Amino acid sequence: MRNQISNFIKNVPKAELHLHIEGTLEPELMFKLAKRNNIFIPYKNVEEVKSAYNFKNLDSFLDIYYQSSKVLITEEDFFDLTWAYLLKCKEDNIVHTEIFFDPQAHIDRGVSFEIIINGINNALKKANFEFGISSKIIMCFLRHLEEDSGFNVLNDAIKHKDKIIGVGLDSSEIGNPPKKFEKLFNKAIEEGFLTVAHAGEEGPPEYIWDCINLLKVKRIDHGVQCLKDDKLVEELIKKQIPLTVCPLSNVKLCVFENLKNHNLKKMLIRGLRVMVNSDDPAYFGGYLNQNLIETYLALNLKLEDIKNLIINSFKSSFLDDDKKNEWIEKIN
Repeated sequence: MRNQISNFIKNVPKAELHLHIEGTLEPELMFKLAKRNNIFIPYKNVEEVKSAYNFKNLDSFLDIYYQSSKVLITEEDFFDLTWAYLLKCKEDNIVHTEIFFDPQAHIDRGVSFEIIINGINNALKKANFEFGISSKIIMCFLRHLEEDSGFNVLNDAIKHKDKIIGVGLDSSEIGNPPKKFEKLFNKAIEEGFLTVAHAGEEGPPEYIWDCINLLKVKRIDHGVQCLKDDKLVEELIKKQIPLTVCPLSNVKLCVFENLKNHNLKKMLIRGLRVMVNSDDPAYFGGYLNQNLIETYLALNLKLEDIKNLIINSFKSSFLDDDKKNEWIEKIN
């Protein structure tokens, strides 16, 4: 039965809704880009890089994440980064992906918004043509920066509405509450962008409430702390607000001690609209299939649970309803 469910996971069409494209930068590509762009990185080899991926919390990961991103300079770099992830999508049978990117992390280094978005978008267009993989792009604001900085990149994004469907909020959660970005998100909504936000990964349930009430989000990214607030759980169930959970990430960043202690199964049982994603797979030990298989084994999930997780991904995507239903029919 275990092999049967693992094979089902590998072969079933899937959607991924919580994926940071910079977080797919594998050590091998990092070295290649560092050499191509003559950028110094403080590691001698791939093994040394991987040994540095021993994180204590979100901030300890972000230090390395931003350091590694410095190798991304040209449109070709962003294309190669995105293309490498899309090859993983093909391998994992991901038929639809909605990816985050962090322009502020690059613009502050002198890389233009156009270089970033064009490199990413050209790879996504190629994957759609060659593999039939559909995609959406979500621009994230870095919450450790001030709101004014967010307005600058929002103005850039407005020029690329044909490529960017929504905006999100990521980076250091503790000490950077959603209300800090209320005006920014209101402006993004006025401009026609959909909104999502990271909340309740390390931060309290109040952050999730604020994302719903102040930022008017369509999805909560992570949200695992919601079970600490029964009224919040009721609200999330009533409105069927999706929670894009990332199990391996949560363990790697010490939100949970191990996968067996993860609350995903409890969330499913409560009737929350949860799904599995890989977050920053190059750093956290696995892409989507790996997350699903390891979570299934650790939590003793049933085939019906796996199907629900995957169906929830399609239901919660920004695909049109006809396309959602077309994929959902192939799962049952």
